[in-house]
Amino acid sequence: MLNARAPLMTTQVWIGLALFAVAVVVARELGVEIVAGQTRVLEFAAIGFAVCVVSIATLRNWRTGFYCFLVLLMFEDFVRKYMGNSPVLFFAKDVLLALVYAVFFAAVKRRREKVFRPPFLTFLSIFIWLGVVQIFNANSPHILYGLLGFKVYFYYIPLMYIGYALIGSDEDLRKFLTLNAVLACIIGSLGIAQAILGNSFLNPAQLAPELQDLGDLYKVTPLTNQLFSLPDSVFVSSGRYGLYLIFAVILVAGAAGYLALQSSRGRKLVFVTMGILGVATLLSGSRGAFVYSMASLLILAVGFMWGTPRRRQEGRRLAKGIRRGFIAAALGLAALLLLFPDQAGSRIAFYAETLLPSSSAYQVSNRAWDYPIQQLLSAFNNPNWIMGNGIGTASLGMQYVAKLVGKPLPNIWVEEGYGVLIIEMGILAPFLWILWTAALLYYSWKVVRPLRGTRLFPIAFAIFWYAFLLLYPFTYGGMSPYQNYLCNAYLWILVGILFRLPNLLANGAAPDTASPA
Repeated sequence: MLNARAPLMTTQVWIGLALFAVAVVVARELGVEIVAGQTRVLEFAAIGFAVCVVSIATLRNWRTGFYCFLVLLMFEDFVRKYMGNSPVLFFAKDVLLALVYAVFFAAVKRRREKVFRPPFLTFLSIFIWLGVVQIFNANSPHILYGLLGFKVYFYYIPLMYIGYALIGSDEDLRKFLTLNAVLACIIGSLGIAQAILGNSFLNPAQLAPELQDLGDLYKVTPLTNQLFSLPDSVFVSSGRYGLYLIFAVILVAGAAGYLALQSSRGRKLVFVTMGILGVATLLSGSRGAFVYSMASLLILAVGFMWGTPRRRQEGRRLAKGIRRGFIAAALGLAALLLLFPDQAGSRIAFYAETLLPSSSAYQVSNRAWDYPIQQLLSAFNNPNWIMGNGIGTASLGMQYVAKLVGKPLPNIWVEEGYGVLIIEMGILAPFLWILWTAALLYYSWKVVRPLRGTRLFPIAFAIFWYAFLLLYPFTYGGMSPYQNYLCNAYLWILVGILFRLPNLLANGAAPDTASPA
């Protein structure tokens, strides 16, 4: 037996010596770089180490990798701001997600996870095939634009299968909602601090040239000439931050309604987050974030009351939860007005001067109808509007492809969603888009309506409302919200969760244990 163990011990010794030698060499090289003042190598080394740790954890359990992906989804922009906006960092989350896909579908193949067939899959597949054909459009400047466009539109669709398998119990759902409330609380708080302290907070002294016009913006009220900054929090642009606030308000409101009926754990966190998001939305300086968030809260409140459980006690708990949510937001706004009247006043003046019909600087009619229609009609000025110029030629992320191919960006983009579809994939694309999105919303509502009167209705209705906003009003205003990786990824995650909710209802009361993560 001793002779049998001797070769194994010898092998372990040699492996240990080899690792020690590699560590010495790496430490020496890092020491030289640090002494020379070059800390960028050390930063990339730390990121590389984190990637290795997360990859190993993902291989052991895809749920761990999925939650790591969510965190990276939120804070990827923050890393890119301080590390030069490298394309490697931009696509890091997609590499991690590819690993999560591989591990998840391997588990599905071994029948360890549940899958479902989306009832709208046929309609979605037709649109996907159009996207595949458009990769090879002869009018496209380069095939890399087609690959980029396919990634932007379709790469996150499998997340609906992961969202479906992720939620096996009410405890799983509570943990998912709690994590997102924590992230919203952090991001909203940082955005508030940046709005008060200025854009020099959370931004490096010198942003990358392509980010300079996105992360350091200011606005002036049209009538009173008050200057105020547009915060971007942990993101690279104030626009992405505004979109996130709308999504966070909807999801946290749905979580508040669900937790009011289901569990006392997490309620206080959710109500505090509602107050923070109310203040953050006001200070964002984004009219879209302000209007859509306020409208969403009112619609969700009415929807929750419509779906109030039949039991009088549960109905009172839901009404009490809605009231607490509005009180938390009102207290946050009152504290803001009391402590920072100048910062709050400039934003309120901007909203009042541009959104109130009685104001001479009223802009709603122009932004809601005149400008989008003008942009849509301008799409037909492009000579290739029948067949399109190829998917990805008017999508987010084109600057990375332009760098790779060494040619200027195609100047064919318009600020209207259906116009972008026409420019990229031809006149057929808007009709196929309406077909598959209408099918998704139709079958989603068939899931939401039977949940009326149950503990799951608030979160189901919130998911449905978010999907409707993203696929119709936001698309009408521009395709950028759907192409935004954060909005897109969460759409498909929440769609999967929505179709899993009836199973939770069939299981009865929430178990105390959750799926392993």
